[in-house]
Amino acid sequence: MRILRGLLGALLWILAGLLGLVALLLCVTIILLPLGIPLLRLARSLFATSVRLMLPRAVAHPVKESRRKGRKLAPDPPDLSGRTAKVRKKAGKKIRKQGRKVTGRQRKLFA
Repeated sequence: MRILRGLLGALLWILAGLLGLVALLLCVTIILLPLGIPLLRLARSLFATSVRLMLPRAVAHPVKESRRKGRKLAPDPPDLSGRTAKVRKKAGKKIRKQGRKVTGRQRKLFA
């Protein structure tokens, strides 16, 4: 799989280089300038894609790779098998109370 990605990246890199040369030639002629600028942008994005394909995943996507590693190393969630209803009820009260504070509708009880 790595060899295939590297080969595909190399071919895409060559294609992007040729497209960039054609775009530069089109940009030199004033009449074909509106055609050359979008082709130059396309060549640039093809270069970026080809480099990402040729590099290892950890180098091409460092943030995504660190998230994957973090998920693997995350501790297991605590077991709340007997306390789920109590925890849910408490959290619901807290959220409702915060909602009233934000909207300004907090009422006094037994007033």
